[in-house]
Amino acid sequence: MNTLSELNFSSQRTTRIVVGSVAKDLKGLLPEGRVITIVDAEVDGHHNLSEQLPESILIPGGEENKNLELAEMLWKELIDSKADRGTFLLAVGGGVVMDLVGFVASTFMRGVRFGFVPTTLLGQIDAAIGGKCAVNLGGYKNMVGLFSPADFVLCDAALLSTLSDRELRSGVAEMIKSAIVGDKELFEMLERSDLVALKKDQTLLEEMIERCVRVKCAVVAADPYEKGLRRVLNLGHTLGHAIESLSTEYTHGEAVAVGLVWAARLATERGLLPLAEAERVVGVVEKYGLPTSVALAEEELMEAMTHDKKCGPEGVKIVLPESIGKCGIYRL
Repeated sequence: MNTLSELNFSSQRTTRIVVGSVAKDLKGLLPEGRVITIVDAEVDGHHNLSEQLPESILIPGGEENKNLELAEMLWKELIDSKADRGTFLLAVGGGVVMDLVGFVASTFMRGVRFGFVPTTLLGQIDAAIGGKCAVNLGGYKNMVGLFSPADFVLCDAALLSTLSDRELRSGVAEMIKSAIVGDKELFEMLERSDLVALKKDQTLLEEMIERCVRVKCAVVAADPYEKGLRRVLNLGHTLGHAIESLSTEYTHGEAVAVGLVWAARLATERGLLPLAEAERVVGVVEKYGLPTSVALAEEELMEAMTHDKKCGPEGVKIVLPESIGKCGIYRL
């Protein structure tokens, strides 16, 4: 008689997230052993962080460089430098660098440990948190990737001082998203504040960053592989990614801002969100100088949304706000 043996195996990694003044002493926060830092060349020019770190590889930033070609270049460079499975990779830069280095680290020799020092607001509150690592393919965002959380994420608001107003606004768009998804008080803080205040008040900015991180961590902890609840973090992104696939005129945050306004207005049309709440969303987006619409044909945008990686047999699923601080998942 045959017997059947059944074994269960599970493995989880914990990400340590630090919000505060950490950039001046990166060495003291790094693990023992060999560390190779992969730095956005433009960022390094602003902060000279590579001077603190013994081994650095400079790479170009920008969404157009988040691709398999640059990933392959990094894999080869790691091989040439005799990196092994004990080598730790540290990514320093914006969201593009976080996504790319996380992907490279998670696939090099079947995975090496890595950490993030995001230098943009978008990176600190979104791209570096939650374990999503990916590159773009054929004009489609984040089409090739995996879930692989970093060992740590170090968020220092002082690193944001060199950002242009446009870059800072792009990060604020993700802050607005986080607030609509799960933090009514953060939304009210954004309504009371403005871009000038965020640039001047580092304490306020750090509080907002921490609130965004808490929202994302709570959602990701409940649904680490985006089987259901985690999809609420895509609020504004289905249309946002469609905009990005059709035009290079808009930053990621600007595209998401348009997506937030569209989602709020659609939610009102469907009777999910009171008109007054939708107007608050439009108002806060406008307050930070973010766009509320784009000069692209509706038919093109709808077609682009059907190519979103989250489009399944049941069609395109979108996130719509039901109130400030709560969202639901619906069909388009």
